[in-house]
Amino acid sequence: MKTKILTPVFAAFITLGLLGSCVSTKKYEAALAENRSLVVLQDELNRQKAELEAEQARLQTERDRLTQEKADLAKEKASTEASLRTNLSNKNQQVDQLSADLKAREARLAEMQRILDEKDRAVNNLRQVVSNALLGFKASDLSVDVRNGKVYVSLSNQLLFKSGSTKVDDQGKEALRKLASALQNQPDVNVLVEGHTDDVPISRGTAGMQDNWDLSVLRATEITRILTDAGLSPQRVTPSGRSKYVPVDPATSAEARQKNRRTEIILTPKLDELFQILEQN
Repeated sequence: MKTKILTPVFAAFITLGLLGSCVSTKKYEAALAENRSLVVLQDELNRQKAELEAEQARLQTERDRLTQEKADLAKEKASTEASLRTNLSNKNQQVDQLSADLKAREARLAEMQRILDEKDRAVNNLRQVVSNALLGFKASDLSVDVRNGKVYVSLSNQLLFKSGSTKVDDQGKEALRKLASALQNQPDVNVLVEGHTDDVPISRGTAGMQDNWDLSVLRATEITRILTDAGLSPQRVTPSGRSKYVPVDPATSAEARQKNRRTEIILTPKLDELFQILEQN
């Protein structure tokens, strides 16, 4: 009877043991599964961590590079600004120097213009003085005009010389003395006496002359003597001969040749002040 009773109890215990063993296995397997999941998750997290650390390292490197570039750019900017300031200072100095030079040149130009204006006034005044001194002579024998800033007194050979002669006639001497008298009051005027002939050769055997060069020079020298004897300073007078080579009229007619036979007395105001300014430039 007892055996029958114990058997079911034992069976119950066995059943309960089997049931307990079955539950623990499931939990274990579940724990194992969860552990595997955690391992996988941990590996994934480790992988992500490694990626993040790598990205952080890359970003740090990039940051360091950008920081260095910024420092280099700042240094380059400072250097460029310093260079620009130096260049600007140099340019300003150059501009100041150029401005000063320009003002100096403008002052010299103004001074030159003043002297040229004075010279023009002096030339026109000189022409008037000479014209007044030589009133009474025929216009065909004597003319006074201004060319290239100089006063030209042109005297025909008909007024001054006989054909082939180097001696001035009395009427010519009178004109030259009046001219010398007028020029004595013009101490700043240089006098150039130019003798001119036509293209007809001088006669053979003319005493002391070989050709028209000699004739033109000797006539200029004779006129120079008359001017200086009449009181004009010899230091101011220069005789020269141009022979036939500077004709008024290149034609070979009798009228053209008569025009070409002449003496030109060229009056030039001294330009010492102007030359001094030009030398300074």
